[in-house]
Amino acid sequence: MTQISFQELRRIADSLTTLRGKSVSAAVMRSDLRQLRLEMEDGVMMVLTVESDEGGRPRLEVDVVRPVEEPGRQLEVRFDAL
Repeated sequence: MTQISFQELRRIADSLTTLRGKSVSAAVMRSDLRQLRLEMEDGVMMVLTVESDEGGRPRLEVDVVRPVEEPGRQLEVRFDAL
C-alpha cells in the first residue's frame, strides 16, 4: 500500500471541500484516460490526474483552480531621483 503524507491528504481534502454543493457544467476526459477535468458553473475547475511515481505505482493528483477574483486596490510608489 502506498503511503501518503498527512499534509498531502489535508491538501486534497481542502481542495475537494471547496467543491461541495457546486454543480458541474462540463466534464472532459483526456483520450489516454489519465486526466479528468470538471468545470463548475461558477468557474471553478477541478483536475484529477493519474501519474506514475518513481516506483511505477499510480498516484492520484487533485488540483482545484479558482477564477481570479476582482483585483484589489493597486499601490503606486514613486521614487524621486536625486
